[in-house]
Amino acid sequence: MEIFTRLLAINLPKGKSAFLWGPRKVGKSHWIKNHMPDVIVIDFLKTEVFADFVSRPSLIRERYSEVTSMIVIDEVQLVPDILNEVHWMIENCETSFLLTGSSPRKLRRSHANLLGGRAWRYTMAPLCYPEYGAFDFDICKALISGLLPSHIQSPDPIQDLRAYIADYLKEEIAVEAAVQNIPAFADFLRVAALGCGELINYTNIARDTGVSAKVVRGYYQILEDTLLGYRLQPWKKTPDRRLIETEKFYLFDVGVTNYLARRKPAFSTPEFGMSFEHFILMELKAYQAYKDPELQLHFWRTSTGIEVDFILGDMDIAIEIKSSKRINNSHAKGLRALAESHALKRALIVSFEEEPKKLSGNIECVFWKDFLAQLWAGEIV
Repeated sequence: MEIFTRLLAINLPKGKSAFLWGPRKVGKSHWIKNHMPDVIVIDFLKTEVFADFVSRPSLIRERYSEVTSMIVIDEVQLVPDILNEVHWMIENCETSFLLTGSSPRKLRRSHANLLGGRAWRYTMAPLCYPEYGAFDFDICKALISGLLPSHIQSPDPIQDLRAYIADYLKEEIAVEAAVQNIPAFADFLRVAALGCGELINYTNIARDTGVSAKVVRGYYQILEDTLLGYRLQPWKKTPDRRLIETEKFYLFDVGVTNYLARRKPAFSTPEFGMSFEHFILMELKAYQAYKDPELQLHFWRTSTGIEVDFILGDMDIAIEIKSSKRINNSHAKGLRALAESHALKRALIVSFEEEPKKLSGNIECVFWKDFLAQLWAGEIV
């Protein structure tokens, strides 16, 4: 029985195939077991299966060319050459494939056959608000444990995070990305976590990690390619203001971020505020993945430091995130500055104040749970 009801829906027409990407432990394999119980699964994390196919990719054609139902290949990036066989079977047989993986980076770097548009693409994110179901969700604990399913249920999430980072982020990702200086990469991970949600300064990070700014850029690209983080680009539509053009970077999970940064954010601290903002962005990214892949997410910041946390799409919805229980006009400084030079469809402050209200300038104050309910009901975008 599933504790969490996942929103991912893969409904492929007959003969159609798809990639399903997502970092380790977001729940891809568990989803397949629950939603595709009768399909053939080829799991490259199993040593004997990997050994068979890495030495002889044609084995899939020899074994399964007569199969007309779905075949799942788990962690497909471990055997890039198998995609040539998959391509042939898609073209010449009636077989459908679901190709799952934790990173498309290795496939791109090895110039693997990505099927030239013959496969749709899906992404699985960490848990999001509608998926918690009957689970007793505690946001303060979630900001520490993160939102990977096994971590948020764990009696000792710190141990799970420690193992995840040691065994996966520091070792497997470094090896896959051919990182030469693993200690420097480990130092970079901590610095990137500490700066999560802030403007990226490659020079300062290079100084802190003892590598060049060019190497730091490469490290960020590794995290993005392996789906372990994403850049948030600045919004540049506002006229008559000098705007920041530097991007921000967020790791894919708030718990991973806080563990790497060695912090346990307590309510009413600056660290809690940063983590709460990160949590809301995770919800927006999950909404983008499951409901609106074309949705554009940005932030807005002037050269004088006036900022709005998130801008959604071209619908000009501006969102400021505050961890306060009482919102007043001083919290709306960024939204008002943005509204002076651009007509906003909606301006919202998402916070811990439970009762909704409006500030001058038609700025809406929304309790965070109500905001997420509205978001997933399609009432925000």
